[in-house]
Amino acid sequence: MTHDDPLVPVTTAPPVPSDDALTPLVAEGVTKFYGAQKVLSGLDLTVAPGHRTGVVGENGVGKSTLLRLLAGLEEPDAGRISRPEDLGFLHQEMPFPPSTPVADVIADALAQVRALEAAVQAAADVLGAPGGSPEERAAAEAAYEHALRRAEVAQVWDADRRVEVTLAGLGIEHVMDRTVDEMSGGERTRLHLAALLVRQPGALLLDEPTNHLDDEASTFLAAAVRAMPGVVVLASHDRVFLDEVCTEIFDLDPTPSGISGTLYAGTYSDYRKAKKAERAAWERRYEAEQDEIADLRSSVATTARNVSHGREATDHNKMAYGRRGDRVEGQVSRRVRNAQQRLDTLESAQVRKPPRPLAFRASSYGLAAAGGARVALSLRDVVVPGRLELASLDLTAGTKLLVTGANGSGKSTLLHVMAKDVVPARGTVTWGEGVQVGMLEQDVYLQDDVRSPRELFQLIGAGDQLAGFGLVGGKDLDRPLRELSVGQRRRVVLGMLVAQAPEVLLLDEPTNHISLTLADELGEAIGVALGTIVVASHDRWLRRRWTGTTLTLRGR
Repeated sequence: MTHDDPLVPVTTAPPVPSDDALTPLVAEGVTKFYGAQKVLSGLDLTVAPGHRTGVVGENGVGKSTLLRLLAGLEEPDAGRISRPEDLGFLHQEMPFPPSTPVADVIADALAQVRALEAAVQAAADVLGAPGGSPEERAAAEAAYEHALRRAEVAQVWDADRRVEVTLAGLGIEHVMDRTVDEMSGGERTRLHLAALLVRQPGALLLDEPTNHLDDEASTFLAAAVRAMPGVVVLASHDRVFLDEVCTEIFDLDPTPSGISGTLYAGTYSDYRKAKKAERAAWERRYEAEQDEIADLRSSVATTARNVSHGREATDHNKMAYGRRGDRVEGQVSRRVRNAQQRLDTLESAQVRKPPRPLAFRASSYGLAAAGGARVALSLRDVVVPGRLELASLDLTAGTKLLVTGANGSGKSTLLHVMAKDVVPARGTVTWGEGVQVGMLEQDVYLQDDVRSPRELFQLIGAGDQLAGFGLVGGKDLDRPLRELSVGQRRRVVLGMLVAQAPEVLLLDEPTNHISLTLADELGEAIGVALGTIVVASHDRWLRRRWTGTTLTLRGR
């Protein structure tokens, strides 16, 4: 069987055994440019067998680029990468022609497992053959031990059962009689995952592996990846998956000192604790430095005026004053000089001011109702044919409501009804007097907009707040929205909503397309906000930590 793409991770030829049953994945001094843009700079990363490293960082920081480099699909402009020869990489698309039968995809994965089994048998045959010198016997024994070790690590003799368990665990046991093109996008992703798990490569690279997976399949995948004996490197926006799987986190975001590529031991939760401690230390360092700068500026400006030689001498020390004046003046000059030098040093290399964490402004409605139960929004017997049926729902001021349910159950439709974008065929929707509603949609439809984030914020009279939210990078403030990524455009709209502080804020899948740091800040901001907030989300991390009210839609 042949494949369309010559750079596919699954090959029909069995892997060539290396000197060890399992070898580490090592990147040293890796730098990558795309044109004039430097994406990665001098990164070092070593992942040993049995370790599972999660790669995190802001959107566009180079997570997928790093995975492609580690997989050998692209070459670094500087540095070197060594990897296990048996490596599997989860592409965004299946690396098989559309007409490939699903059974052949699984057979291809099993072929590599069978090759390991055959290598054990071949080494055993050589070892069992009569004759040979002591050196040849020693070499045969070493070859057999290596082949056996690799086969045991890959669980060769459990492969057939692993196929059944993996297909069922990922929810695709029913697709064996189909071809690749007869499967949905989500099913193809699951099939690709299943082939890699069956194959048990020495190194496994995963780019957003839980996309298209439900909670049960994600839980199964986490357990299967934890059981992988080799190297695992993954990038994911699924914080629960990172927390369940990773033994360390590799953060590509630059530190305040400009270093990128920092390794944190432990789970994602451990990483969050470490980052919070770093953030607190950063704030303390910034504040202390600003205090020192203020003191030095004051000292430089006032010291010379306040020293003794600047005052008139009294009668009892007039003779001494003349003799000591030059010495005092020299001491003053040195103090002023030293203070100015220290001030110049600090001002030329100041600690960057920490960006302000995301926080929702207090709406007047939420504050006015802090001690009461004023209704912000009420729905009765609402029907949107084929999309939503809801008997009743009342939202009092300050309510935090999480809307959950399977795809197609009506979550987005409900939010659009609340936002007055969709008029139900039956039923009533009543908004409290003076209530303003703002909504963050899944798709913001600004891909052709030539206006910049700064222009949009000025349009709503919030231009002075744009940089403070930490949602838009300085280099993007004046770029047309059509040149920004989907995630960047959603950040702009989210910032506008935060600035306007509507009484009812509707957020449809708010953690899609944003960084993990911002997703964490968003969840914390929702928890302490005073206004009424409704969130529809599949985000398992957000759902597991939700402390407000939950509405589960069952669909029709």
